[in-house]
Amino acid sequence: MTAMRIELLSEDRSGGNVLKRLVECMVREYTTEYSCFLRPHRGCGYWPNDPDGKPEPFASGLLELLPSKLRAYDKVYAGTDTIVVVCLDSDDHDPDEMRTKLRNLSKKYAPGLRTVIAISVEEMESWMLADKNAILLAYPDADMNRLAQYEQDSICGTWEVLCDVLLHEQSARVKRIGYPAIGQYKSAWAEKISKYMVPGNNVSPSFKNFQIAFEAALKSAVKA
Repeated sequence: MTAMRIELLSEDRSGGNVLKRLVECMVREYTTEYSCFLRPHRGCGYWPNDPDGKPEPFASGLLELLPSKLRAYDKVYAGTDTIVVVCLDSDDHDPDEMRTKLRNLSKKYAPGLRTVIAISVEEMESWMLADKNAILLAYPDADMNRLAQYEQDSICGTWEVLCDVLLHEQSARVKRIGYPAIGQYKSAWAEKISKYMVPGNNVSPSFKNFQIAFEAALKSAVKA
């Protein structure tokens, strides 16, 4: 088997770093011969009006660029030990509908590739909230009573819950200041917590769905 190649397409760098660390933990269970590349984008973007054509000028969102990127990956890596992971937040969309639409897109534009869809419900912070041990190791003074009130993978303002858990009484002030400052906080939380995240400790149903699909792709690539 040649060295496995993992391509991670994410909405942004902070969520992508969480994904990358979890993916690498899973890959190492199967092989040490691999390369993993994170390709962050400027947000989710919008479904392109003409997915068969070229992206619109100045397109930078993941969805806008995805059809053309899948075509390019298929042209270069079809038939190799390459796995492409497409990771998006569901936000206020139905995650099952998103997953189905992305799978169909992958089958159409990258039929020769192993493509895995990762949908975090509601945001990537839901995967971070699903690993209590990682939160405590990164932030020993985290408010675990507030975390216990969180219903996993619920639509509730996920990053705001994580903010409450980590910042206590300062949380309300941070929520008021808005972006881009909030983005810097989220990036710092993702960087620190993801260092301690372990796939086996994660209780998020949306992560478990991804884990099953990704490990199936790994097994297929290893056997090829």
